[in-house]
Amino acid sequence: MPEKNLPGGARPRAVSRAARKSAAVGLSLAALAAGATTAAGPAAARPQTAAAAAPGCSAAYRIEQKLSSGTTWRMCWRYDSKAGLVLEDVSYQPKGETKPIKVLNSARLGQIHVPYDDGKHEWSDLTGQDFAQELQELQPGECPGGTIKTVKVPDGDPRHPNVKGLCTTTRSRGHAYRMHDFQSDKVYQQQGKDLLVYTVNQVGWYEYITEWRFQDDGTVHMNVGATGSLSWDDYNAQDGRGWPIGKGARDYSTSHSHNVFWRLDFGLDGSSRTKVEQYDSKVSAPTGRQEGPTAKTTRTKVTKEFAGDYRTYRWWRMVSAAGKNKDGHARSYELVPGPTTKYPGRSFTKHDLYVTEYNKCELFASHNPTCTSGHPNSVDKWAGGQALTHPVVWVNVGFHHIARDEDQQPMPVHWQGFSIAPRDVTAMNPLTPKDLAWQNGHWEWRS
Repeated sequence: MPEKNLPGGARPRAVSRAARKSAAVGLSLAALAAGATTAAGPAAARPQTAAAAAPGCSAAYRIEQKLSSGTTWRMCWRYDSKAGLVLEDVSYQPKGETKPIKVLNSARLGQIHVPYDDGKHEWSDLTGQDFAQELQELQPGECPGGTIKTVKVPDGDPRHPNVKGLCTTTRSRGHAYRMHDFQSDKVYQQQGKDLLVYTVNQVGWYEYITEWRFQDDGTVHMNVGATGSLSWDDYNAQDGRGWPIGKGARDYSTSHSHNVFWRLDFGLDGSSRTKVEQYDSKVSAPTGRQEGPTAKTTRTKVTKEFAGDYRTYRWWRMVSAAGKNKDGHARSYELVPGPTTKYPGRSFTKHDLYVTEYNKCELFASHNPTCTSGHPNSVDKWAGGQALTHPVVWVNVGFHHIARDEDQQPMPVHWQGFSIAPRDVTAMNPLTPKDLAWQNGHWEWRS
């Protein structure tokens, strides 16, 4: 379908995915031919354009935020020609820790795969569309109390290469904890604070909010929110699919899926030799004089690449090979799943989780363009049982979008994502009030 033109030569707000495909292919080829690199902008109150990033993360590309609860998050950022925002060297320093605790070598989107229910279209929004090039300029109201940084977009519009498109801000999240101490009749409570880092990228009618949320207790949330508009190009009352939009039964919005992948390279305590562990619990019916059922949890050390699926009472953690907390326990991060609708139509979307051995060319979960000819181009083919010495985690979260009348106009944000939560990173709750710091492990009331 040809690109729509507005009076006066104004740039159209959105075009159909079909119209964007050929342009995206041209950009992709140009990026590959040029050896596409990354670019970014400075951390300044007033957005300004930054020069190319210096090795090791210059001040212009550094994010450092001390939250009111005493926790400091630090990281570097850059902007990739396909993945968009990439965060690197992410570290967490709660109060009471003398130095930062490194968590991640890098964190980035790994793909947004969008197949339509009618089988006529299937999109790879990161590597097949101009996701990165369509970074949207943010208005001050979209980054309340924060800083909007200017990003130099690789292969973007040469007339407007610099986009005020990266927001860093803080936000309250409600109770971090609450406890009524019966002995003193004192209530201990604290309101939690988060650092938010996000961008908005447009693909066709959709606008994707890529949000990274860093809590003061060490938890990290990775979310993608889809908003923008429903595509009226996809209204088709003849195909027998979709949901009626508008008056009567004339327009049907074609249903489709959003399968979002994230790629996480852990570097706990500065080492990439992270260990992977899987935990499964079995619940058995009561026997004898037991009051209730029993549950037994089994740990499995994962030493080879694998594809995994969440089940009831199953979880994974990434364990530091280099550091322990003050109690002598190995630091780790637990993978916490979010709601998902797993798409069975493609081999690379059939599992919730993949863990692969690090390969610098394996950057996108499907339609990966960065490896040499003959190398498999999707994550399911990479999880082939190789020994893990530097594991990379790929998380797949799906959403089946059956449109509704309330999706227009504009479309409310629908979120999909997951979290990683600290497990034994610190010896106690990192937000523990001073009065309770002595209550670690078995304790008795003080006289």
